[in-house]
Amino acid sequence: MQTPVNRFKAALRAGQPQIGLWLGLGSPYTAEICAGAGFDWLLVDGEHGPNDTLTLLSQLQSIAAYPASHPIARVPMGHGEVGEMLIKQYLDLGAQTLLVPMVDTAEQAGRIVRAARYPQNDGKGGIRGMAGARASLWGRRPGYFLEANEQVCVLVQVETRAGLDNLDAIAATEGVDGVFIGPADLSASLGHVGDPGHADVQAAIADAIARVRKAGKAAGILTPNEAMARKYLEMGCAFVAVGLDTSLLVQATSALAARFKDVQAVAPGSTY
Repeated sequence: MQTPVNRFKAALRAGQPQIGLWLGLGSPYTAEICAGAGFDWLLVDGEHGPNDTLTLLSQLQSIAAYPASHPIARVPMGHGEVGEMLIKQYLDLGAQTLLVPMVDTAEQAGRIVRAARYPQNDGKGGIRGMAGARASLWGRRPGYFLEANEQVCVLVQVETRAGLDNLDAIAATEGVDGVFIGPADLSASLGHVGDPGHADVQAAIADAIARVRKAGKAAGILTPNEAMARKYLEMGCAFVAVGLDTSLLVQATSALAARFKDVQAVAPGSTY
């Protein structure tokens, strides 16, 4: 069997906007519900969500039943980290697309790309370990070791002033398929904590999107604000997350409870 084509990566290359949803609940049950909604991609959050490799695996398995939605796994990493071990594990579990947060330099981006690629017979490629895939779904695909590099999609997340300073070099890094701008952490780094809508932050985001596109790479972002999401799409963002499962649950449950706050107590002995 041939290695499955990464449809998300192919769509980015074709310039087809991809609309996604953030999954932070750590549940295969909710992942399957969201997969059935029809989003182009679903982000399983290993950085801020309560996820480990086993919960990631269960969510990948749930989403797999809905091929129209492509799973993306966010690797838990901090400033300057590369996380070769976790990148290897996430790919061995079945993820084809990774989002790596807190990328501040091109050197870090290059190391991430190498960690996500197998060595090749021509001396090119990366440092991804060979053994793990034999025990996973990839083990039944004899050509996987030679085909995987082309199908793995590496997205790096720029969300600091340092990342913006090095953005051109990060975006130009071979093997980086897209750059995701993180509005929340970026606003904090720029001195506007909790205010990603600040004019200075929005100007920095607009400039970053333009620079990523100039480098020929896909730009991505997250916002639950529909007007802002459409604005970012008009700016040329190729992949936009338009909501979070946690926020949707908070908003819906809060609104439902609020609608019944005016219910009056029934006196004892009253007839319904």
